[in-house]
Amino acid sequence: MASADLLLHPVRLRIVQAFLGNRTLTTTDLRGELADVPAATLYRHVGTLADAGVLAVVGERKVRGAAERSYRLVTEAASVGGDEAAAMTAEEHRRAFGTFVAALLADFDRYTASAGSRGLDPARDGVGYRQVALWLTDEEFGELVADLRTVLSARTELPPDGARRRRIVSQVFLPG
Repeated sequence: MASADLLLHPVRLRIVQAFLGNRTLTTTDLRGELADVPAATLYRHVGTLADAGVLAVVGERKVRGAAERSYRLVTEAASVGGDEAAAMTAEEHRRAFGTFVAALLADFDRYTASAGSRGLDPARDGVGYRQVALWLTDEEFGELVADLRTVLSARTELPPDGARRRRIVSQVFLPG
């Protein structure tokens, strides 16, 4: 199975997203985070991602006589790029982008649904969505992407603790 086909399944994409931020999770942890996904479906897709090398088993322990595995995301295996992306047709890119956008919408829906009695406050929660237009040469754009990669990479290494809140940052670059 090509990695685009593997990763762009809506449930598998949500599983991959759950691992973002250097997280180690068990299937029990995932069931708590993806409560709307039936357990059998979740286990099947975790197995598919593990078999494909997208998830790595990093621990195992016995729980009520059964083996419970802990997984981590293999970041390099969890993206489509390079030759594979170049070989995709326009229709395959539209489908991939549509899946990406649908996942963003679903994430936003979960955020708005989670507000509950405290009320929705995007500023307090650090939620934002905006577009800017930049006039850049290809070289300047390459520098911008490298700068963003540097800024984000430095922060992806920060471990979770009592003060840090997990935040999802999504990037889309389009020519104007």
